[in-house]
Amino acid sequence: MRLDEYLEFETNERAERRRLAREKDYGILDHLDSFERRFEAEVSDDAVVGSVSPSIFVGRSDYPNVSTGLLSPVGREERAASFRTSGAWYDEGVSIADVFERRTSLLNANRGVDVNDAGIGGEPGVHDAWDGWLGVQREVAIADRPVDVEIGLDGTPDLDFEVGVEDVKTPTGPRAAARDASLGENPHVPRPVKKTLEDDDWRAEGAMTYLYRRGFDVYAINTILSAGALGRGEDRRLVPTRWSITAVDDTVGTYLRGSIRDAPSIDRIEVHRNEYLGNAFWVVLVPGNWEYELVELKAPGSIWNPDPDAGVYLAAASEGREGRTGYVEETAGAYYAARLGVLEHLHERGRQAKVLVCRHVSDDYWGPVGVWQVREAVRNAFAGEHGTAETFGEAVRGVTEHLPISLGRLRRKSTMAAGLQANLADFAGRDE
Repeated sequence: MRLDEYLEFETNERAERRRLAREKDYGILDHLDSFERRFEAEVSDDAVVGSVSPSIFVGRSDYPNVSTGLLSPVGREERAASFRTSGAWYDEGVSIADVFERRTSLLNANRGVDVNDAGIGGEPGVHDAWDGWLGVQREVAIADRPVDVEIGLDGTPDLDFEVGVEDVKTPTGPRAAARDASLGENPHVPRPVKKTLEDDDWRAEGAMTYLYRRGFDVYAINTILSAGALGRGEDRRLVPTRWSITAVDDTVGTYLRGSIRDAPSIDRIEVHRNEYLGNAFWVVLVPGNWEYELVELKAPGSIWNPDPDAGVYLAAASEGREGRTGYVEETAGAYYAARLGVLEHLHERGRQAKVLVCRHVSDDYWGPVGVWQVREAVRNAFAGEHGTAETFGEAVRGVTEHLPISLGRLRRKSTMAAGLQANLADFAGRDE
């Protein structure tokens, strides 16, 4: 499909998606009111809660002294699997309000742990923890389905539904200090996961790649890593959830980049697009050896640029054929999540390319849902139709027509776009 035809088609689709999103997003207010009443009726002080835990959470505040939690949808056990973050959320078409509802419906029963010697009250450290609090948490993390648990609470759960710009880990439900926990069943653990646990000499990076090649998605792998269940013997540590997500995206992405290093290049310029939860992604593939750049445009009034008078905020990060040597600060986890989606596509095709990804965060993105939406939007950008262009300049100019900045400003921020020859018209008419 010619680039101009593709862009017109996508403009019409975007308008309809925005209309549907506006109709759904206010339901979260009613949910919070009803959930608070239901939760207070079912959970009392110092209660023993019988539930089903689909996942765990490891905090990062005060690291290495962290909070480790078992997450459970009290009163909604029959739907426990749907509360675990995964690519299925994209397939369901969940809205921001849907994500908030699921996150705030999870009880986070937690205890404090030092990740460097993660024994609690005489319990074993994390590297050999199969009993007690850490043992239950690890069993939940390595299981391939939600696990029946009983959790003893110490005190009154804290119902705190305030969500601010700094709450980057996405909104959470009620929190309660936990006395103890026990399993209500023997969890089902896939054989490849057992293999990584049994090998005390296997570095974490190699174990992550092994699981990915055996068909495990990054969501399952980062939960296992977070529980301290990967790596060499006594080097195993609890890993804060947010860090584990980026670590797995980076490690798997590095493996995929290596797999296409000697692959032939694509033979023409392609423009792919997808939009989800107020985030629009433009992916431009250009013939040549692997290069990658993510440019983020955050609209005034969006969650990460809340001042309506601030103008569009730009951030960018890139890598060449050999990858990066340091962590990306400016675009953070989104960089690795988007890169993974692109590399999976190129790996599947057996090709390599130069890649420019533009992410436009509009003011429709009113609440943080996590980088999973970046990963899934880019993964799915390659489904269906795409546009083609004769030159990189034509592709970038076509994309910029649908962004709230001029080509001139994009060229000043983007390493890949900076090489384009410009004329005066490229600097006019939009946010400078």
